Amino acid sequence: MGKLFVWDLHGTLERGNHRAVIDISNEVLRRFGHHRRFTHADSIDLYGKKWYEYFTWLLGDDAYAHAMELQEACFEMSESNPNMQCEGIEPTPHAPEVLAAVGGRHEQILISNTRPATLAIFLKVLRLEEFFPEGTAFAVDQHSRDAERTKAHVLRDHLAGGPRYDEIVIIGDSPSDMRLAEVGGGSRYLFTHPEFRFRDCEADHRIRDLRELLTAV
Repeated sequence: MGKLFVWDLHGTLERGNHRAVIDISNEVLRRFGHHRRFTHADSIDLYGKKWYEYFTWLLGDDAYAHAMELQEACFEMSESNPNMQCEGIEPTPHAPEVLAAVGGRHEQILISNTRPATLAIFLKVLRLEEFFPEGTAFAVDQHSRDAERTKAHVLRDHLAGGPRYDEIVIIGDSPSDMRLAEVGGGSRYLFTHPEFRFRDCEADHRIRDLRELLTAV
């Protein structure tokens, strides 16, 4: 049956979103009357956290309920103003050519922790939607402490009753991406951009250039 490539989006197939997150967060803080602000340097330390966790980091862990309110305002702003959300983001270098090479021989899906509306926006802005037709890009919306559906649930549902693959190849930038191997096994490629440190988790390969995946194609 060939292989199944399982992709993450943010920090893997795109770069620059961490700066937009800071800009939107600061605008929301201003509108809510807060005087504290994030810096773009903070985005390096906060990289990979959920949006509400940015606000609990800034305002304190006991501000969870308000952090969720601020997070919702951020999503509303980003969905109503896609230009603000997508300003400065771009595909990771070589992403289109690697996706094309993979798609020419194997099946690939994308599983993102973002919300459905923003996932569609990101794929369109990044011009990656052609690689993930309907039914192959999944938004998990993991943006609360009690969110029940995870990337693992999505992958498990995708594999259930479907074809058997010769191998599953997992590509992402986070521990939760690497844990997808617990669902159906597979090779784990932990990716990070040059300006970031590799996240602390187990992986079979650590790469900074997506073209290194071509050996698995």
